[in-house]
Amino acid sequence: MPNSERKIRQATFAGGCFWCMEADFAKLPGVVKVISGYTGGLTENPNYAEVCSGKTGHLEAVQVHYDPAAMSYKVLLGVFWRHIDPTDPGGQFVDRGPQYQTAIFYHDDEQRGLAEESKDTLRKSGRFDGPIVTEIRPFTRFYAAEEYHQDYCRKQTVRYCSYRLTSGRDQFIERIWGNDLSEGAMHDKGAYQKPDDVRS
Repeated sequence: MPNSERKIRQATFAGGCFWCMEADFAKLPGVVKVISGYTGGLTENPNYAEVCSGKTGHLEAVQVHYDPAAMSYKVLLGVFWRHIDPTDPGGQFVDRGPQYQTAIFYHDDEQRGLAEESKDTLRKSGRFDGPIVTEIRPFTRFYAAEEYHQDYCRKQTVRYCSYRLTSGRDQFIERIWGNDLSEGAMHDKGAYQKPDDVRS
């Protein structure tokens, strides 16, 4: 089906550093594009410095545009859970502050139901000792981040890889999940492929 005829849907996730979240989602089959940005706050047209202050109410987030014929929202949720620490209320890994908190922003009732189901599945899995603090919130408005943040892993490969290595994110993922894609919040195992750090 030509691209113009495909029904592309959107999913919005806050998972700490948007450079990392963008790179993780962008490698998935059926994902058309991923945009880094800000959402969840009241400040209109925020810039990076404002969001980093922690005073805008916005979270660093990514908006995933995907083809539901090739990628399900359920799988996107599984990928999201597997790349964050859902028990951390103060940020993610080396990045601290409310702007780095985790959240799922649902676009409709279907997404809300699936998000709540996946969160409950993760909670019951016993994968984590602490409570799952990631919020499920209604989507309002998304502001794209500055252009230099988009596709950062390719534009600034050395800096991105250095940050990724020292942030503690990958070490956490390896410790909690290892190579196991079958338990907890990972859904539709056969449809999941581990993203590379840098897109080829």
